[in-house]
Amino acid sequence: METRSSHVLVGSVVFALVAITCAFVIWIAGFGAASDKPYDILFKTSVDGIAKGSAVNFSGVPVGKVEEIKLIPDQPELVRVRIVVKEETPVLQGTTATIAGVGFTGVSQINLDGAITGAPAIEAPGPFGAPLIPPKAGGLGAILNNAPALLERLTQLTERLTQTLSPENQKSITGILQNVDRLSSSLADRGPEIAATLVETRKAVAQAGVAAEQMGQLAATLNAGMRDDLKPTLANLNKTVAAARSSMENLDGAISEARPAIKGLTTRTVPEVNELIRNLNEMAEALTSVAGRLDRGGAGGVLGGGSSQLPDYKPRK
Repeated sequence: METRSSHVLVGSVVFALVAITCAFVIWIAGFGAASDKPYDILFKTSVDGIAKGSAVNFSGVPVGKVEEIKLIPDQPELVRVRIVVKEETPVLQGTTATIAGVGFTGVSQINLDGAITGAPAIEAPGPFGAPLIPPKAGGLGAILNNAPALLERLTQLTERLTQTLSPENQKSITGILQNVDRLSSSLADRGPEIAATLVETRKAVAQAGVAAEQMGQLAATLNAGMRDDLKPTLANLNKTVAAARSSMENLDGAISEARPAIKGLTTRTVPEVNELIRNLNEMAEALTSVAGRLDRGGAGGVLGGGSSQLPDYKPRK
């Protein structure tokens, strides 16, 4: 009877411990589920170095871990990584996720950053049930994404270097270097002459500066003297201009007053003068004709024609 009672007591204690353990596990699981938020990240790059349990940091502060990594069968170019972070983590609009390596161990972690103050939280469920955090290429992922382009550029650079360093170009480069060497030697040999030339140039520049300053002072003196000397001349010139203006005004008045007389002279006197000149011309022609007759035939030629002669004069008795 006592043995049976002890078995019952031991079974009761074991059952109670199992129940307490299950309740504790359920409580822990419920507490963790209530305090963590899941998010999905769809990476288009390799997630090498990321594993289940890898750390998730927000601006360098540990806030969670990687919970799941899966491929998407209908979108093989994408890799879905589910993370869980603490409830108070500010996963806001503008937050992005990047894969960054941890030292040289080959292990990687997920970094979250880029949240904007005052932006709404990322809460809308994605196609897999959890909100989506957009990825951003960075670190190893960025290097891997840009690797093909980098390799292509390196290949082009290598080809161009090979063309540049062809035998013909090598000869040209060698000749250029030799010419440069000769030029440097010549310059080194003429170093003292160049130094002396520089000294003379400095002296010439200094003398030119002094001469320019003196010319400036001379110009200022000449300007002042010319201003003083030209003042009387300018005053006389102003008086002359004023007198000329007055004379022109008087001449204009006289012309205005004489305009009627000039008009009458033009309309009446000028024709009469012209008539007088014609009459004088006719008189001159007649006198010329009489003088010619006198020269040819004397007074008889004038009185009776060219062939008749004057009668002999007989005095009265």
